[in-house]
Amino acid sequence: MSNFSNAWKGSSKPRKQRKYKIAAPLHIRQKFIHAHLSKDLRKKYGKRSVGMRKGDKVMVIAGKFTKHEGKIEEINLKEANVFVNGIETTKRDGTKKMLAMHPSNVMIIELNLDDKLRQKILERK
Repeated sequence: MSNFSNAWKGSSKPRKQRKYKIAAPLHIRQKFIHAHLSKDLRKKYGKRSVGMRKGDKVMVIAGKFTKHEGKIEEINLKEANVFVNGIETTKRDGTKKMLAMHPSNVMIIELNLDDKLRQKILERK
């Protein structure tokens, strides 16, 4: 069982920030998987960032694969990672492996609006 405290209000100590993120339950880790919206989506919805979902089209804005566009294939809440289609590395035996990206290194350029609840989230102020 993790030592997660709902009363935690924040700290400037990096040790406590790391402890909060590591011990957080999955419903709070969902909040760590938010990414910035592109400028046209920002104007359309009046929001700066939104939670990521499988099927969203994103553009990598930092790292080795900068300016690469692809759809989100998988989201790992436990590690707070996102796997984007087309971002992969070749292992020594020749097989391909998808690389994990941090959500802060991608920008959402197209939203997956299959979920009606997500549409309500985007429309509310």
